[in-house]
Amino acid sequence: MATPLEYENAVGERYAKAAEERESSLCCPVVYRQELLDVIPQEIIDRDYGCGDPSPYVKVGDTVLDLGSGGGKLCYIASQLVGSEGSVIGVDCNPTMLQLARKYLAEVAEKIGYGNISFRAGMIQDLKLDLELFASQRDRDPGSGLAGVVEDRNLAQRLSREATLIESGSVDCVVSNCVLNLVQPDDRKQLFNEVFRVLKVGGRAAISDIVADEDIPQHMQNDPTLWSGCISGAWREDEFLAEFERAGFEGMHLAKRESEPWQTVEGIEFRSVTVVAYKPDDCPCLERNQAVIYRGPFNQVLDDDGHTYYRGHRMAVCDRTFRMLQTGPLSDSFFFIEPYQEIPLNEAKLSDCQERIRPARETKGNLYQLNQAPDDDCCGGTTCS
Repeated sequence: MATPLEYENAVGERYAKAAEERESSLCCPVVYRQELLDVIPQEIIDRDYGCGDPSPYVKVGDTVLDLGSGGGKLCYIASQLVGSEGSVIGVDCNPTMLQLARKYLAEVAEKIGYGNISFRAGMIQDLKLDLELFASQRDRDPGSGLAGVVEDRNLAQRLSREATLIESGSVDCVVSNCVLNLVQPDDRKQLFNEVFRVLKVGGRAAISDIVADEDIPQHMQNDPTLWSGCISGAWREDEFLAEFERAGFEGMHLAKRESEPWQTVEGIEFRSVTVVAYKPDDCPCLERNQAVIYRGPFNQVLDDDGHTYYRGHRMAVCDRTFRMLQTGPLSDSFFFIEPYQEIPLNEAKLSDCQERIRPARETKGNLYQLNQAPDDDCCGGTTCS
């Protein structure tokens, strides 16, 4: 069985070479918006390795974090999408890739009229430790034995606390393109917890990666070459979504799934998917007399908190759920009903979040007695005939 060091060395060496000379086997065909590529130097485009495009989920003004930013192509794309009011951070641990990404910062900034990108050295499963800062502050002899190991550990812990690479709750959107599957299995729980940590409440992760349609046998997982080629480290596709759920995300969905496999190895199909997931609000559930109506087409749907919504029924929801449904992937599937008399947050009582239909009188108020005739424009301005 390959050791963790063998995995890391295989990935590091392969991507260092790929930063200097293009390796076609590391990427899937991906079509990006041409106008976003026009300002990016050809050297970066030629050294780009990915399997999808998470950039459509980036918004104007966002703070974006790209995990495993490589030569920087996705960062340079996101930079244009967030605009001058937004910012983009690329994190990678490969010095050769970081050098390539940083090489064109000034040139691209001049072309688009602003500079809003920074590239930082770090492991994507540990977004607290700044590796370049750590390297610069090591002052021991590499041969100092056990005492030196303890000293390194203490320095890493101190820098993670005092000079955190990516602060908690500081990012609107985390993106990644075919990198998460390179992380060793023992580090994957921490990886997803770190993505969750750095996101703001309501923030989103948009991750493109390679998944498998079957479990990958151990002999393939033990092959460092297959691992560094984004093959043997691929999640089974249902388990990839489950990783987000275990980390606390909600609203996970497959935004894109390629019908044709990128590669097939020993009968196992490997294909590109893009998953979008949201960091939920951790505030208490408050009763403010809000309701939602599920539009269909299904008879009912169940959300990640266990709430069931029946087609056409006015379902009572707490304020937290009401707001989350408006920002998640189901926003177009509901009608949102506010109470006629708003209940201020400081006056709202805790909700028990029990499944029930909201009577119309709760929304309008028991004393609501309005009589209103139609105006001159029949049916709100449309023609009735």
